Amino acid sequence: MRVLAIRRPLRVAVVKKFYLMTSFSSQAGVECIAPLFQTVQETPQPVPTKVTGTIPKWIRGSLLRNGPGRFEFGSDKFNHWFDGMALMHNFKIENGSVTYLSKFLQSDSYTKNKSANRIVISEFGTVAMPDPCKSVFDRFMSKFKFTSTDNCSVSYVLYKGDYYVSTETNFMHKVDPENLSTLEKVDWSKFIAVNSATAHPHYDPDGTVYNMGNSYGKDGTRYNIFRVPPQKSIPGETLEGAQVVCSIEPEEKMKFAYYHSFGMSENYVVFVEQPLKLNIMKLMICQIRGKTFLESMSWDPELNTIFHVINKHTGKKHSLFHTKAFATFHQINAFEDQGCIVLDLCCQDDGGAVKLFQLQNLRKSGEDLKECFKQMGKAYPRRFVLPLDCSVKGDVATQPLNYSTATAAKTGDGKIWCIHENLHDHTLDSCGMEFPQINYAKYNTKKYRFFYGCSSQHIVGDSLVKVDVETKKAKIWKEDGYYPSEPIFVPYPNSVEEDDGVILSPVLTPDQHKNTFLLILDAKDFTEIARAEVPVNIPFGFHGIFVPQKT
Repeated sequence: MRVLAIRRPLRVAVVKKFYLMTSFSSQAGVECIAPLFQTVQETPQPVPTKVTGTIPKWIRGSLLRNGPGRFEFGSDKFNHWFDGMALMHNFKIENGSVTYLSKFLQSDSYTKNKSANRIVISEFGTVAMPDPCKSVFDRFMSKFKFTSTDNCSVSYVLYKGDYYVSTETNFMHKVDPENLSTLEKVDWSKFIAVNSATAHPHYDPDGTVYNMGNSYGKDGTRYNIFRVPPQKSIPGETLEGAQVVCSIEPEEKMKFAYYHSFGMSENYVVFVEQPLKLNIMKLMICQIRGKTFLESMSWDPELNTIFHVINKHTGKKHSLFHTKAFATFHQINAFEDQGCIVLDLCCQDDGGAVKLFQLQNLRKSGEDLKECFKQMGKAYPRRFVLPLDCSVKGDVATQPLNYSTATAAKTGDGKIWCIHENLHDHTLDSCGMEFPQINYAKYNTKKYRFFYGCSSQHIVGDSLVKVDVETKKAKIWKEDGYYPSEPIFVPYPNSVEEDDGVILSPVLTPDQHKNTFLLILDAKDFTEIARAEVPVNIPFGFHGIFVPQKT
């Protein structure tokens, strides 16, 4: 293996380990990461951190993070990583220093579980058991009462200038981004005909927000694309003005696709209907039979993945595009060029990975953990090109764009069949990449060159990666025994080039003798500028957002 050590900038006094690699080294064993998935205490008052290196004074604001932080109440334990109670984090950066605080979201799920000292609200992979103190009749009848969780542990979203934490149900919670106080609970279904919403909306430059959610009714299930106007909210208004742009029928009426995000270009929304399906009948009876939401999901690799293209201004549906089965959680970017939509996604060829995130798996060690890792499907960055003019003719695959090897061809039954282009070289072959981020403020819906993410030779990310979509080469930051979180790009003031800025990523460790730290990388050369060591344990989480300090 050829390894090139890169010289660290002179502004960093202490030499740390980081590499630009042509490939990852093989790993003899898989380190136990159980401490990253254990309950921690909240840190409700800001605590100082130990800074190594020099944090630029222009970085002023808060990196907010969200993810599970409590995995049991009394003797009841959650089964799945996604089930843990939402713990919100604030890394506040000001004048070259960093403070850290965290608070549990005061959701109904959290407060009711805490009050009862047991799990009383069902989650994604855990069914709440009936209260043993109730009568047999009451316990039986409780199985017919479905309560959707408001445990918003996935991400932060912005609507009308207000910050919310969200999950994938019909509930969000408004929060104070400064002190992480839980404010009001918001029910999407009171404002618009949806029973859920993704935790990954998209934003137009004027503040208009686009999102997706399912609706259930007498006409069956629909995938609804909706938008929320950008006007600043006033007390009591919340999501007024939200409207459905388009409703899409599922390919199978009694099974609808699971989706975590969607694509959006300047004029179009692209919904990816993947063969990771939720069975409606199973979903309806899962509570009665004591089954979890997770158990209603199934992966069918014999089905196609379908791209639905919708004009986001008019709601008009465009042609459908088909490709081989893959599963996706996160889109990277989408843009229009030469009469095509270029859609970049993180794709897995096996949709069963979500079931492997059981806590019993994540807490394994030795050969058991290594075996679980082998079963974990890897996600790879891929590009699809969808020709909008539908001029594709015949079954001969053509390249709609001369800078992409992605192809499209019309099959005998009239379907437009797409074949992807890989957006990576051999560097990521053995490890894949997830949690993609770009310079969103300037390059969302535009032709771009760089994206950032977490790569791994473990079940969770053990390195940060920057990929150049033109050359497909990757730069890697990695330090043994540490596990970085989703990288967030923060641009330099008045930046000119796409990668003028820094990357912020909390880096965790299962080693109780080492400290978690907030890592700050130069986004251009991917070298470390500084790190801020946090004196408390932080569990592995999901997504975050940078909130600039108000001037």
